[in-house]
Amino acid sequence: MSEVITSPAPVVDLSAVKSKQQIAWSSGDYAVVGTTLQIVGESLCEALDLRAGERVLDVAAGNGNATLAAARRWCDVTSTDYVPALLERGRTRASAEGLPVKFEQADAENLPYTDKSFDVVMSTFGVMFTPDQDKAAAEMVRVCKAGGRIGLANWTPESFVGGIFKLIGKYIPPAAGVKSPALWGEEIRLNELFGQHAKTISVERKNFAFRYQSAAHWLEVFRTFYGPMHKAFGALDAGKQEALAADLIALAEKFNRATDGTLVAPSEYVEVVITRK
Repeated sequence: MSEVITSPAPVVDLSAVKSKQQIAWSSGDYAVVGTTLQIVGESLCEALDLRAGERVLDVAAGNGNATLAAARRWCDVTSTDYVPALLERGRTRASAEGLPVKFEQADAENLPYTDKSFDVVMSTFGVMFTPDQDKAAAEMVRVCKAGGRIGLANWTPESFVGGIFKLIGKYIPPAAGVKSPALWGEEIRLNELFGQHAKTISVERKNFAFRYQSAAHWLEVFRTFYGPMHKAFGALDAGKQEALAADLIALAEKFNRATDGTLVAPSEYVEVVITRK
């Protein structure tokens, strides 16, 4: 019998992946898209049953949707992201509303805080994009006090946004060995990441509706301002750009429930509340 030789699993340079992601999220202007998602942060803060005075950490906070929602509930909020420009947009929004928030640049996989220093740790459509999922989850657990809560809003694989990333992946394959961000939208993966540290894990499936003037208007906004899509188009030649645009329009129309020419595209996500042991 001939010997079966198996190839070793590819070694993933997660630092290189993270650097590329940081460049992608720094391109365009995510705040233009992020602001439209404000209702998700408000809903998550209600699901977490926030109380005035609680110490809250928003991880991969973007331009601060969940941050502002928590601050409006009189919490002591620290807002973090690894993109300085997004923190600045969050700072501007908090200042306009007169909300006292601490904004600090931080890596979700290496949070600069002591163990058990927050009552609540949360992330809306942020931490799910970290390349080292286990490390990011472990950091959220580490800085959350015993009996505290971890709150997440994560797109599901079957969602409109999940479909966007699958399409982009057909044109620009993701790095080999890196887990899909959409796994954070599956209960099995959430249990793998948090189960051993959780008293309870509550998962509710919800929908966020993307509302734009038309599918074409949505694509124009996203390819201009949404970093990962902006970078994807920039990496393709004219022909592939045209093909990707057509595929994305078709995807948007598949999810569109409007019949008046506008776009109302529901995208499923999970709203997760974890009570820490």
